Amino acid sequence: MRIKLLFLFLFLSAIATAQENDSLISQQKHRSKIAVAAVSAAYVASMGGLYQLWYADNPSSHFHFFNDNYEWRHIDKVGHASSAYYLSRWCNNIVSWTGASSNKSALIGTGVSYLFFSTIEVFDAYSTKWGFSLPDMLANTSGCALFLSQQLAWKEQRIQMKFSYVPSKFAKYRQDALGKTPVERLFKDYNAQTYWMSFNIYSFLNKDSKFPKWLNIAAGYGATGMVTAADQVFEIDHIIFYEKDRLNEYSISPDIDLTRINWHSKFMKAFSKTIGFIKFPLPAIQWKEGKRPEFKKFGF
Repeated sequence: MRIKLLFLFLFLSAIATAQENDSLISQQKHRSKIAVAAVSAAYVASMGGLYQLWYADNPSSHFHFFNDNYEWRHIDKVGHASSAYYLSRWCNNIVSWTGASSNKSALIGTGVSYLFFSTIEVFDAYSTKWGFSLPDMLANTSGCALFLSQQLAWKEQRIQMKFSYVPSKFAKYRQDALGKTPVERLFKDYNAQTYWMSFNIYSFLNKDSKFPKWLNIAAGYGATGMVTAADQVFEIDHIIFYEKDRLNEYSISPDIDLTRINWHSKFMKAFSKTIGFIKFPLPAIQWKEGKRPEFKKFGF
């Protein structure tokens, strides 16, 4: 649900990018009003909808904490950081569209992102089913900090967080936890998700370098063998899932930064920014705990 809500901000960011040269909205003040109204409406609508769909039917409690740092081999935490990173980036694009300076856009965009995720944690804190998670907040903070630090230091994102998805065989055994439909599994099956740190090599070289501007190298992290949140032996339908089979996965792969390609089409420029969070599906070398490296094809 949290990731779905981010697509609303992604859509707003795409609109802002597409209208970059729109002569009908040329004045900075006019654009600022549009941005404030759009982001405010999106925040109120998303928070209200999230509360009704996610929390309204669950009993409320007093403010309390919950330590979920041991769950899902930290894949969910990396997901928090990645979502916070990209929401900061998309909000930055919206503020930048209004004509604000680079530093101001970065600070405001990151602040909106942090407010968004902090509100969700407050909702969790008053729900008996969950609680305020300090590990989640640390992950949110790290994602926001990764974006903000680069934007302030370099005025660009040389290191990006990205996402890839390959369906796993485990979701069918715990459909209530890992998803019943392909769309649900995209968001809920942590076995199928890999999160990447994609490094743009050219940006760290001299500007006269002939190295392709769009070619990145990416390091990925995932996990497999998980049908429960905690590392434990679990049996379902006479099938036993052993704790020893829950393994971390580490990957190295080339990546393509579509935003650094010199597109002549305005549509492709906007499209490349919109889908920039997806790791380009290229072969990778993957290591699983205690096993030899192997080649793997990643797709979305």
